[in-house]
Amino acid sequence: MARVKSVEKKTIMVKANRTRKRAPVWVFAKTNRKVRDSPQSRRNWRHDSIF
Repeated sequence: MARVKSVEKKTIMVKANRTRKRAPVWVFAKTNRKVRDSPQSRRNWRHDSIF
């Protein structure tokens, strides 16, 4: 990927990177470890496009 990106593209990529985080620890405890990650973090870099 090119180094020079527009500001709009950078903000979209940063936001997508932030949503990849796991769910908080209290969610593990409350759901008895059935929920491991946030629903937004199910995106795969090969299958799903950000743009």
